[in-house]
Amino acid sequence: MYESHPTHPLRDGRTSNSTLVRALRGDRTDRTPVWFMRQAGRSLPEYREIRAGKTMLESCLTPEVAAEITLQPVRRHGVDAAIFFSDIIVPLALAGVEVEIAPGRGPVFATPVRTAAEVERHRREFTVDRLREAAGPIRAAVAGTVEQLGGTPLIGFAGAPFTLAAYLVEGAPSRDHLRARSLMHEDPETWRALLDWAADLSGAFLEEQVNAGASAVQLFDSWAGSLSAASYRARVAPASARALEAVRPAGGPDAADASDAPIIHFAVGSGHLLEELAAIGVDAVGVDWRTPLDEASARLGHRKTLQGNVDPAFLSAPDEVLLEHVSDVLERGRSAPAHVLNLGHGVPPEADPAVLTRVVEFVHGR
Repeated sequence: MYESHPTHPLRDGRTSNSTLVRALRGDRTDRTPVWFMRQAGRSLPEYREIRAGKTMLESCLTPEVAAEITLQPVRRHGVDAAIFFSDIIVPLALAGVEVEIAPGRGPVFATPVRTAAEVERHRREFTVDRLREAAGPIRAAVAGTVEQLGGTPLIGFAGAPFTLAAYLVEGAPSRDHLRARSLMHEDPETWRALLDWAADLSGAFLEEQVNAGASAVQLFDSWAGSLSAASYRARVAPASARALEAVRPAGGPDAADASDAPIIHFAVGSGHLLEELAAIGVDAVGVDWRTPLDEASARLGHRKTLQGNVDPAFLSAPDEVLLEHVSDVLERGRSAPAHVLNLGHGVPPEADPAVLTRVVEFVHGR
């Protein structure tokens, strides 16, 4: 649980009436807000310039670099929110877990976690307290970013417990996460202990960002789509809910007011999990490109703000094809109480930045 400071952007009025925050709270705004997952970097030449000669972790943990990368797409595209530049495994690194982000491959762990003894060692050695002690660069980067954003809200970011656990168990990126899914069923007690520990780290990482000035948060589950609805509900959803407790108001979801940061939950390939993603108590559900927004809204009883869900593949299509697709997404999004336009996943590295700017202008002009 957290309590926002009087100078927080949601409490002093800077972002509380922004289109992004209002939409996440369920208000149908005059202009549909738009931002892009992985907009902080990826396709921008200015991102590649500032990252030159720096590792991913070095970039994430150098406040002025992380702040600049976060701000770049806001300046270039005019999006309605910034997303904090970070990586899913940063909370683990802050807690002391030895990990490398290998270029072209992703996170690689020196010691995979596959037994009860290994889980217990991680819980004992790599604690939330260690994360908080090492999180000074995160707090500084968020505060520096928020100072420059003015009325544009910053979205805090963290990986969901299942994704963190899947990386740890596999030891590196995996196609099917078979080891992680096997541990889930072979040794439920060890699995629960691993996910609870990962949830506490993710929650603390989100809380640090909100306390430093983030106006919303997104819990991002890269690999939840590999699970059945039953497995997600029984073995994963409780840990995701646990992570989000750190950024809920002290009285729980029903006690939320204008000073509380709304929560977005997004998982890749999760069309079969939409009801489960919503059930843990979030303000908005991200929808990837596979499920039309009107269908998603109907399944959720037209009670949740939806985020999404432009297919990233359309970014390389001719303008008329792309904008027809965006128009269709906007129209289907009208079935939800509110809609935040986004991609159905992240910006591809090869995307033309000018195309993203055109999408923002098109959405804002509707």
